[in-house]
Amino acid sequence: MSAHLPILIVVVPLVAALVVPLLGRRTPGVAHAVTLAALIFALVASGLVLARVVVDGVWRYQLGGWAPPWGIEYVVDPLSGGMMVLVSFLALAASTYAWSYLLATDPGRIGLFDSLYLLLVTGLLGIVATGDLFNLYVFLEISAIAAYALLAMGGDRATVATFRYLLIGTVGSSCYLLGTGYFYALTGTLNMADLTERLSGVGESPAMAVGIGLIVVGLAIKAAVFPFHGWQPDVYTYAPPPVTGFVAAAMTKVSAYAIFRVLYFVLGGTPVAASALVFLGGVGVLAILAGSWLALAQTDIRRMLAYSSVGQMGYIVLGFSIGSPIALVGALFHVLNHAVMKSCLFLVAGGVRWRTGFSSVASFVGMGRRMPLSMLAFAVAAVSMVGLPPTVGFFSKWYLLLGAFEARAWPGVAALVVSSGLSAVYFFRVLERTFVVSDDRLVATESRELPAGMLGPVLVLAAAGLLLGLFQQPLITHVIQRALPATVS
Repeated sequence: MSAHLPILIVVVPLVAALVVPLLGRRTPGVAHAVTLAALIFALVASGLVLARVVVDGVWRYQLGGWAPPWGIEYVVDPLSGGMMVLVSFLALAASTYAWSYLLATDPGRIGLFDSLYLLLVTGLLGIVATGDLFNLYVFLEISAIAAYALLAMGGDRATVATFRYLLIGTVGSSCYLLGTGYFYALTGTLNMADLTERLSGVGESPAMAVGIGLIVVGLAIKAAVFPFHGWQPDVYTYAPPPVTGFVAAAMTKVSAYAIFRVLYFVLGGTPVAASALVFLGGVGVLAILAGSWLALAQTDIRRMLAYSSVGQMGYIVLGFSIGSPIALVGALFHVLNHAVMKSCLFLVAGGVRWRTGFSSVASFVGMGRRMPLSMLAFAVAAVSMVGLPPTVGFFSKWYLLLGAFEARAWPGVAALVVSSGLSAVYFFRVLERTFVVSDDRLVATESRELPAGMLGPVLVLAAAGLLLGLFQQPLITHVIQRALPATVS
């Protein structure tokens, strides 16, 4: 079985997604247990695969006995293996959190929720694992359709926001598909490795420029990169907390991974890739500043976090654009930081609203006394987003800043510094109300900590942010540096 782990990581959640609805009708507890078992398997298998590729190099797995480029292959290297572990870990944390939430709010939908959730996870893992551009599109659509259904479960406002996301997301998917069509017309293949070889003999052409432009724009829409972020704030604000906690953490990061994979591993070193990276550098600087400024203006904690995510995605694409080894290490490390910490922040914010009915920044007055452990986790994640040591956020921002200095990318340096200051303002504004400001009337209000099933994942995510910061050097040395493309020097 170990020889088939790359495909089993995707297939096991997919099969579980088909079984769970049948179990959920009569035994929702068993259905959720199957969901958790599938996610635990994906996490353990991802860890084993990552350990192997770090030692032995790239693992290529051919599906159905058809050799590429005719057949589909999965390609696992330290980059995709690390993303598999990250997606599986976040999926397990959010699914554990979801049980208590669903049991209290809508127990009749547990089977449906878990089935759609597993399809979403399947799609994201498939995007990371595949070595074929069209197969990536298939998984992109699987994850998107499942996400639309899950996000719309938050009520009427969530349904309207998700419908807008569906329309914009369809544009993004169409752009990506048209871009792959241009590449197929130029080369006759969509296998990533084969495409890299054939494109080297094609040279520059308008078709190639249009193709990469469409792919980058399509994936930028999926990743909510400014100015393609219009769908994100409302969706993140009104969706169910477990869904937001996973979608905000994983979906946009997987799309960013796809951008990185295409530009550096498929088209690395070509003039059209360089032009696309220059474009991403410009929008990255704008995203950092605009996202941070808009987050500062929000009064709802969930919208504040949503706009903060717009700025944080700017950090990642700016690192991609600079392209030096230290900048890419910072960008990939920031993918990890933002995924883990933003999941923690959204799960806490959703839990506070579920427990108290409050979601405004002003309503967090005295929350540190009423929900001390949850707000402690929130504080750790917020400090990491600001970039204070010893959290993982400090190190990811430090590497990005060093990369920008080395490249003399002064607009990027200025954006990173200004954004960190703005992040400190809007996060410490919340923390001040939570732990410093008190209101006897609010403190006296009956309130309790989150249930263990919701509190546990939040604390684990917060602890992960500290541990990743404290032990960042082995992770960077053994995984992230090995995940960089060979063309980067």
